[in-house]
Amino acid sequence: MSERRTAVDLIWWLILIGFSISILFPLIWILYQSLKTNREFFQDVWQLPEVWKWLNYAKAWDKFHVGTAVLNTVYYVGLSLIISLTLTSLNAYALTRIQFKGRKLIWGVIMLSLFLPGLTALIPQYVLMRELNLTNSLTGLVILDSFGESAFYLLLLGGFMQSLPKELEEGAFMDGASLYRVFLQIIVPLSMPGIVTVAIFKFLELYNNFLGPFIYLSDQSKYTMAVNMYHANSTMQYSADWVTLFAGVLITMAPSVLCYIWFQRSIMEGATLGAVKG
Repeated sequence: MSERRTAVDLIWWLILIGFSISILFPLIWILYQSLKTNREFFQDVWQLPEVWKWLNYAKAWDKFHVGTAVLNTVYYVGLSLIISLTLTSLNAYALTRIQFKGRKLIWGVIMLSLFLPGLTALIPQYVLMRELNLTNSLTGLVILDSFGESAFYLLLLGGFMQSLPKELEEGAFMDGASLYRVFLQIIVPLSMPGIVTVAIFKFLELYNNFLGPFIYLSDQSKYTMAVNMYHANSTMQYSADWVTLFAGVLITMAPSVLCYIWFQRSIMEGATLGAVKG
């Protein structure tokens, strides 16, 4: 039985290693392509560079206006993350810890929204944003992504808050604490693992968001990182400076990859704990 289990474990290890290689190989390939010259790239895409061209990254930063895109992304992602995380925490607390009429109906509508594809709201959202003069505006994107509540994040954070003992709030209310104070000083600290998990997921989603900025932003000076690299890729049919493009792609990927590497334990532990408690 132990030998059979060991053989099965070995098979699973081989599958996981193969899956990991399939993910890492493209990244490694892009890395050493970004350190070549264009002549070396077109001569042989598999050959290692003769001299490591680290200046390709500086060239990509200037040529593709990466600095401007970084500032736009920081503004869009940072402000959207703060506002949406605050609203998600408040909504999760209200729907899991406060008893009021219509609470079950609201939860039912939220659950129903899980079955609706997001693309169905694309046209109404665009018409509304256009009528409010919020197109081609990073602030408009912040408003759109901050106030559009996600049922997944609400359910995840609600699972944390719902598991907390009710006696904590009752004792605080008996001591004269207000609802605002109970939320900030009791619920938020105890729900911090869930809040951190939601914050990481939201950051990755906002940073990698392409469709929204691509649709609503028409001014190149307002492009986020994702749209900026798409625009850079579209110019390759005229310049064919692929090694510089690869360098720009790696610069764009770095924040999200580093974020996942640093917080992968929090992501796995938080998501698992939320699933158990929910």
